[in-house]
Amino acid sequence: MFPEKQVYFVLGLSRSGRSATEFLLSRKATVYIYDDLSSERIEQTISALVQQGAKRVNREQLSQMPDICDALVLSPGIPIDNPIAVAFKRKGRAVMGETELAVRRMRCPIIAVTGTNGKTTTVSLITDILTRGGYKATSCGNIGQPMTEFCDLDENEIAVAEISSFQLETLNSICPHIAVALNVTEDHLNRHYNMENYVFLKRKLFKNCTETEYAVLNYDDTTVRSFAEKTKARIVWFSLRERVNGAFFENGALWFANEKIIDARDLFAGGLHTIQNALASIAVAKIMGVKTQMIIDTLTFFKGIKHRLEEVGKVNGVTYIDDSKGTNVDATLKAIETMKENTVLLLGGKNKGYDYQSLFTALKNSKIKHAVLYGENRYELLKSARGNGFENITVCKDFEFAVLVASLKAKKGETVLLSPASASFDAFTSYEERGDKFVEIVNTLKEKTADGQTEFRKEEELGMESNERDCDNDGFELANATERSTGETE
Repeated sequence: MFPEKQVYFVLGLSRSGRSATEFLLSRKATVYIYDDLSSERIEQTISALVQQGAKRVNREQLSQMPDICDALVLSPGIPIDNPIAVAFKRKGRAVMGETELAVRRMRCPIIAVTGTNGKTTTVSLITDILTRGGYKATSCGNIGQPMTEFCDLDENEIAVAEISSFQLETLNSICPHIAVALNVTEDHLNRHYNMENYVFLKRKLFKNCTETEYAVLNYDDTTVRSFAEKTKARIVWFSLRERVNGAFFENGALWFANEKIIDARDLFAGGLHTIQNALASIAVAKIMGVKTQMIIDTLTFFKGIKHRLEEVGKVNGVTYIDDSKGTNVDATLKAIETMKENTVLLLGGKNKGYDYQSLFTALKNSKIKHAVLYGENRYELLKSARGNGFENITVCKDFEFAVLVASLKAKKGETVLLSPASASFDAFTSYEERGDKFVEIVNTLKEKTADGQTEFRKEEELGMESNERDCDNDGFELANATERSTGETE
């Protein structure tokens, strides 16, 4: 498909939609654009794209698009069963995503990473290792840099792409030189309906691989292990439990084949999830021929990624950790495992289609001494907590208010952990915005402490209802605050 000879309709103008539109316009395609959000940011995007030659569509014109356009470019935030996508399919028109548009034009090798958790960290690790090893490597995809921005990379460069299940819904042409699957656990079931669909999408990353490509697979995850049966790629395993043909963890060290790479204590961060991500990265690096010392240097000095178990400050002896990227139960459980001191946990946002029973079962045997629940799904969380006998709970509506309540519950030497086990889109446009807001609130608390102010020090000043007065019979504190407006759909 040659863009300059096609008419496209780009639906959804987030980062990927804007990038797809600019890519198509630069190749002289005719492009219609639409987004049903009416925010200032979207209006600015539409205005900029119209100036570049895009044609704006209004709501009344939507039904005409399948007759006018050859292809629909669908934002990853919009499901494949959206009525407009269905209408395009019924007309026999192409439906694709921005990532599909990119891979059809890219000439450089692609290393693609998928999985429920750990994708962003692993993509960043691989990119850093390859760069130290002398390659020209660029992170792109779901990590925040749309792939259409890197279509001009040449054969001597490498695109290291984070690929989500949302992108895989409309991605059919990708054939990575190395495809990586980290893990598959329950996530996005509000979008994909069931685990079978979710697993099917994850497996799609490997379907075009031939005998000249590689599949790096997590041997410990039975679902991921089964991917080996459905691909022609050469399999390289990684494992925390077994001495596999690939990268493995043994006697406190990370190995590849018969070579010890690094002791776990020397990694940039602790936790089994860190070791798992490092093993996958080691496997990729060894396939690419990177020298061991370059791998060691990266795994030792890597600074981590923003909003993933990031310490953002201390106030009155309390440590605040931003894990806003923990948007599902499994990610939050991994974050909880790293807590060394008593911790107040901030949970809540928009549910992604699962219950929270396993989360609260685990909390009873963890360092979590109290949970502050907020956001759209706070009562779903509360129901699960009570059902599992976890009663150290405060319920709030508003995120900022919840952070302030958590600051009251934590004592000197303890931790406040934001790891919501939920999407951010009930109140924010992304987990990044939620994390940034958390950091802003913590910085405000620092400033007040430095100035000797005592705001937010007493529960009465926050308007919390005390246990002695207006609590329910189970003794839960109900702290009310103003609802925020909703953000765009993931």
